[in-house]
Amino acid sequence: MSTPTQDTEPVEAASGYRAGRTLPLRVELARQLKRRRTLIMGGILAALPFVLVAAFAIGGDPGGRNNRVTLMDTATASGANFAAVNLFVSAGFLLVIPVALFCGDTVASEASWSSLRYLLAAPVPRARLLWSKLVVGLGLSLAAMVLLPVVALAVGTAAYGWGPLRTPTGGVLDAGTAAQRLVVVVAYVFVSQLVTAGLAFWLSTKTDAPLGAVGGAVGLTIVGNVLDAVTALGDWRHFLPAHWQFAWADAVQPQPEWAGMIQGTAVSVSYALVLFALAFRGFARKDVVS
Repeated sequence: MSTPTQDTEPVEAASGYRAGRTLPLRVELARQLKRRRTLIMGGILAALPFVLVAAFAIGGDPGGRNNRVTLMDTATASGANFAAVNLFVSAGFLLVIPVALFCGDTVASEASWSSLRYLLAAPVPRARLLWSKLVVGLGLSLAAMVLLPVVALAVGTAAYGWGPLRTPTGGVLDAGTAAQRLVVVVAYVFVSQLVTAGLAFWLSTKTDAPLGAVGGAVGLTIVGNVLDAVTALGDWRHFLPAHWQFAWADAVQPQPEWAGMIQGTAVSVSYALVLFALAFRGFARKDVVS
């Protein structure tokens, strides 16, 4: 006796539905820009240059210690020097926070608000949702890294004048060249923070607690910095992204060296691609109930 066969024809999508048009980047960007944490983070980064100017005004101009001149000691030489010092003091930790915040408080925040399942029921394809949130998160992270040196350059120029960038070794870069090198530095700092972005984004797809994703990414980044300080690890430290985070200092020399930045870029991009892939793969199979 023959058995009835089931209709296996694919279900047609609703008229006018295009998966690639769901959750446009401009919509996601507008949502994230209106959030309080975005405004607070931007305010903190914009305020840092003013804090440093006040610190130098109260404590006096920095000077060499133990006959050794560092980048910090040249902070008041010009606006370009002041911008470079702001990047130096913030690249190791402060800039980690907005990256972890903007990339970690994405999917997890939707889950904590119980709106994630409604987005997917819209229907927004899972890959499209992650892609929109990742692009916006990385875009806001880059904006944070651009905001700091731009404000610092303006504040430093007003306080110390527009002039060449003076290096600790005694070299001088004219203002035009210094501006170009600072663009390279910002780009490298952004690339070096992709590992933190990848950690935060991956954790954001694994938990419903935004603080857990953000804190976990910051914590693991700090662990990487601690491990890099362990000289007993020898050449193994070359595989740590933290080992190369200040390689950009070679770009503000009269004769720039690119080897360290190239190695740091390769390490950071490799880790980031793996973490982003894990996020997309895991979320595609995740049972979303919140």
